[in-house]
Order: sequence, then C-alpha cells, then structure tokens
Amino acid sequence: MFQIDIMSRTPVYEQIISQLESFVLTGILNAGDKIPSVRSLSSTLSINPNTIQKAYSELDNRGIIYSVPGRGCFIHEEAKKTIMMKKQSELAELVERIKELKLAGISKTQILECIDAIFDTEKEC
Repeated sequence: MFQIDIMSRTPVYEQIISQLESFVLTGILNAGDKIPSVRSLSSTLSINPNTIQKAYSELDNRGIIYSVPGRGCFIHEEAKKTIMMKKQSELAELVERIKELKLAGISKTQILECIDAIFDTEKEC
C-alpha cells in the first residue's frame, strides 16, 4: 500500500501523510476504514515506529484519522472534505506563485503548457 522513497528529499513521515491523503481522495481508503497499526506499518516498511507515529499524530491533528484505544486508527468521516479544503487553500498559494512567475517573465503560454502536461501524460513541461 505505502511506498517510501528513501532517496527522496521529502521526509518519510511527510511521504506517509501525502500517500494516505491520496488514498482518501482516490477512494482507496474511505471513512471508517482501519489503517495499518504503527507497529505493522513500521515492520512492513522497515521504518522506525516513531516516524510512523509522527505521521499518524499529524494526520490526527489534521482531522484525517482518529484513534480508538485498543482498536487502532481509522479514517475520519470528514477526512475527504478536510483534505479538499486544504487543497483549496493550496490553490490560493498557487495563484500567488503564478503571479510571481508572470513578474519573472514567464508567459501564460508556458504556464498553460505545463498545466496541460500535468493533465495529459503524453506531454512534458
């Protein structure tokens, strides 16, 4: 389920958070689904349990998962909505970045080509 890139500059706990959020958005994980225990995921990925716990704590703080003592961690009912709201705020940040690119002389055409490349895997930016 989870795949960790140990060569990535992105910390492992952030990779776990990002992947779990993607699983929720794509419907791989749904509200009420149980996620792997810290010990189980640590063993599967050969990662320190503290790293997994850090990711789970952050997901809990964000309202993506919740913990039931003695039973494990589960996807929160509002997880998908919460993630989508976060992505909407990231869109505002993207708008600011595009404004910066425009000021730097990047053309609208170049920006749109990159966007098209993202949505059409046959092209490259």
